Amino acid sequence: MSKKQRQGWGTGEQAEQHYLVRPRALAGGGDVRHVSEFLRASGWRDKSKTGGPLSMESPDRTVRVAYDPYVLPGGWTIHGRADGLTGEWSAHLGRQVPVEIVAGLTDALTRPRSAHAPNVWAPLEEQYWDIGFEGQDYQATSPDGTAWMQYHQSPDSEAMWWTGAKDQQGNGWTAHFTSNTPMHLVQAFSAELASPDPVMRPRGHVPLSAQIRAWSVSVKPSQLSAWQQARITAARAATWARNSARSTRPRTAARPHAPASGARTRL
Repeated sequence: MSKKQRQGWGTGEQAEQHYLVRPRALAGGGDVRHVSEFLRASGWRDKSKTGGPLSMESPDRTVRVAYDPYVLPGGWTIHGRADGLTGEWSAHLGRQVPVEIVAGLTDALTRPRSAHAPNVWAPLEEQYWDIGFEGQDYQATSPDGTAWMQYHQSPDSEAMWWTGAKDQQGNGWTAHFTSNTPMHLVQAFSAELASPDPVMRPRGHVPLSAQIRAWSVSVKPSQLSAWQQARITAARAATWARNSARSTRPRTAARPHAPASGARTRL
């Protein structure tokens, strides 16, 4: 994405027709800048090549987020290196996964982990998803039947999270997370997947589906820009607060050296 494109995001003042779309899982991919601009504001490096796919790298260089629409099937790849807590992991999200749902995971990459144990199923239970065993797999299905999330274990004991959405015409997407994917990230994804809130799409970008309900709204570009800027400002503020906390954290005082003779000094 060029600097000129970023500067032109939301300019102009003539009201434009947009649509609020529900369920969000079937709303289509949306604008990838919803994800990339938040990561950039959180201190991530943009490693994208001009005219090429999106590629972002975390400040500590342990996680990469990429979006490639130029290959088949295309979509999002999030890859994490092994660390002291988890092994190497990856998540692969189809091109039509709404950016608001993708951001559930990628936004969580910028925040410290909660002290509470993650529960992937909790956000789905709160929205009355049907949860139970489907054969050997544990699965949750949305009340309207258009979206699902499944914990799948293959015969060779390889486990993964598999999720997706599909309408009656067969349009939709799938995504999967390898077994080492940190659970708090999968929970952040499931929370956005289950959210009942509609998402906004411009005219001409609402998929044709009998399962979609859409409401027309007139929005000025300055309004869109203000909403987008609020999200970016929140990311910058959170990043500044974290960096300030690290810089003001007291350092552990160095222990005094023992005398060469090995005798301890009495204080």
